[in-house]
Amino acid sequence: MRIIFMGTPDFAVPSLQAVLDGGHEVCAVFTQPDKPKGRGHKLAPPPVKELALRHGLPVFQPVTLRDEAVQQQIIGLHADLAVVVAYGKILPQAVLDAPRLGCINVHGSLLPKYRGAAPIQWAVLNGEKVTGVTTMYMAAGVDTGDMLLRRETPIGPEETAGELFDRLKDLGAEVLAETLLQLEKGTLQPIPQNDAEATLAPMLKKEMSQVDWTRPAEEVHDWIRGLNPWPGAVCELNGRRLKLLASQVEEGEGTPGQAYSVNGELLFYCGQGSLRITQLQSPEGKRMAGKNYLLGHPLG
Repeated sequence: MRIIFMGTPDFAVPSLQAVLDGGHEVCAVFTQPDKPKGRGHKLAPPPVKELALRHGLPVFQPVTLRDEAVQQQIIGLHADLAVVVAYGKILPQAVLDAPRLGCINVHGSLLPKYRGAAPIQWAVLNGEKVTGVTTMYMAAGVDTGDMLLRRETPIGPEETAGELFDRLKDLGAEVLAETLLQLEKGTLQPIPQNDAEATLAPMLKKEMSQVDWTRPAEEVHDWIRGLNPWPGAVCELNGRRLKLLASQVEEGEGTPGQAYSVNGELLFYCGQGSLRITQLQSPEGKRMAGKNYLLGHPLG
């Protein structure tokens, strides 16, 4: 098939590779504009652009798809299909209608749960035990189109959003490859989503970082996992701001937010139970085990 690929971050890279490995003709790659990165704020290309250029694919980076000239350019590509994976822009109706077979999307959740920009993180934040990926036809609403294929995977009890992200990007590529194969064979059976079962997964904000120790330890544990790597869960300990990277739920009742030590380990009382901090990042930027932090910064 003649395919337009639209995607930007690491999550989309395996999917683009899957399209290429499937022998399809990628007539154009659309991705977000280069952005400043690092201390020097030099412009850096998105990961999808880097892969596209290695394969000699034409790359386009419009600021908006609402520009009529951009829409005409897409229409003029005469594509059979558009594959959209974490592109980061809303597709206007003119773009949705441009490919002969429409547009399909790879979404990091088991739709209709977790529609929106951060489905992987919210699945972890909410303590879900199972998640997955869904391919779907794109419609005017946010992640509301008919589903094509779904694949489930368990979420580990200590798995972070970043670790789950890395697994789902590969799983998404596998499901996409199967979706394209069945689309060519004409064996796909689109399934409408049940809007009554839909949940939302809005973008994460830095304001979410502060840990609320009045919540049960299990919920705080999920919050730490879900905010890793960004924006990161933080707390104050003896006037120092710590980023909490990993934890384990323990028994123990006390004043929520009070730190204490057992066998040299750093723990905090929560609204219910306690939480052992197994890994943190100090104000100096060093990552270390909670017990190692206590060696240099005893509770007193």
